[in-house]
Amino acid sequence: MTSPTIPADLEAWCTANDQRALDELFAFLRIPSVSARSEHKVDCATAAQFVADRLTQIGFTTSVESTPGHPIVVGEWRGAGSDAPTLLIYGHYDVQPAEPLELWTSPAFEPTIRDGRIYARGSVDDKGQLYLHIKALEAHLATRGALPVNVIVLAEGEEEVGSVNLEAFLEREQTRLACDAVVISDSTMFAPGIPSILSSLRGMAYLEITVQGANGDLHSGMYGGAVVNPAMALARILATMHDRDGRIAIPGFYDAVRPFPDHVRAQMRELPFSDEQMMHEVGVTALGGETGYTTLERLWTRPTCEVNGLLSGYTGEGAKTVLPAHAMAKVSFRLVPDQDPAVVASLVDAHVQRVAPAGVTVHVEHLHGGRPWRADLQGPIIEAGKTALEAAFGRAPVITGEGGSIPVVGDFERILGAPVLLMGFGLPGENAHAPNEWISVENYQRGTRAAAALYEEYRRHHHHQS
Repeated sequence: MTSPTIPADLEAWCTANDQRALDELFAFLRIPSVSARSEHKVDCATAAQFVADRLTQIGFTTSVESTPGHPIVVGEWRGAGSDAPTLLIYGHYDVQPAEPLELWTSPAFEPTIRDGRIYARGSVDDKGQLYLHIKALEAHLATRGALPVNVIVLAEGEEEVGSVNLEAFLEREQTRLACDAVVISDSTMFAPGIPSILSSLRGMAYLEITVQGANGDLHSGMYGGAVVNPAMALARILATMHDRDGRIAIPGFYDAVRPFPDHVRAQMRELPFSDEQMMHEVGVTALGGETGYTTLERLWTRPTCEVNGLLSGYTGEGAKTVLPAHAMAKVSFRLVPDQDPAVVASLVDAHVQRVAPAGVTVHVEHLHGGRPWRADLQGPIIEAGKTALEAAFGRAPVITGEGGSIPVVGDFERILGAPVLLMGFGLPGENAHAPNEWISVENYQRGTRAAAALYEEYRRHHHHQS
């Protein structure tokens, strides 16, 4: 079987326009669209308008929709006819704050190419990955005067602050945004040269556990041994959350977990991953976790319980012999399908109340949560993604998972009832939320070609299936 390739006319257009695609991305990256900071409100509006203008220029009908926060850009091209599928491309134009500024080698909002990498805040997350789709759409429209499928581009400006207005917008505009599939490029490849389809995201339940003892701090000599110490009580409570094999020991915790298919786990085990390299990177002498699983399986396919912060008693310099009145822990649970954050929070609460010693009062507060997500890994959009990535990178993509959470993915599937393809072009170590963020020039250019091939492959696979 011959390997897929990028259609010659699209490849030629991309090659002729690679430099302009970089120049335009640089203009986009110079806009400091930091959604978390009120002083950048105008910059966010400018970035939204930049996206809308570029879409209008290539032939889309666009609107900039105001929300209680930053605007949402919607671009539509519906010239492929009612028998063609509709693809929704999602991305975000807002970026993380750039601080600490002194750790940037070149200024955060002055894009610079060094060693084949574009350094700038937002280069990989997500301006570069959003803009390569706009260039891929232009490749079709400039060379052929049409797209093979109907396309909606939705670009929001609040992803870095939790997409606070997106869900309501999707609900309200459900009819207008109706589509057959969603594609999101806001993730990483497994390694350089290894294109990847992201198949799963963990969810989250974030809790605060407080233990209250006496009505004030006490003298540990006068009361120690008779009054229950909240710091020790909290330590004992937290110690009951795992068994000796690293499994979470909260009754009912695993009831909703849907096992990953064996063939997906087998693929994960074939990926080139080194425990030793990870240990070296983070500076530890051993890795831990649930027995019976590889490190990647622990990170991608299994739920977790982690203490994120602890507070109690006297922690200043020297000695102060107090028996603290109060102790607190922040605890997060990463979740896998089909765990529900609210259900997990109530299971944890019940467990904590059951194991708490007499003499203290324990309160569990659910601070926030997000649902886990897992792709079906079959159907026209997945098949099209596989073919397009192989055409652009010269090798079949691997299936990966992600330990973190992207709540919007589940929102798209739930509200629009459409499968999501996560086809990202970042790389490990790209500093997405840190100083010196970068995207590789090669991935930006190959990503553009992969996106261009995706639209064509999606029409082909969609018609083949229907």
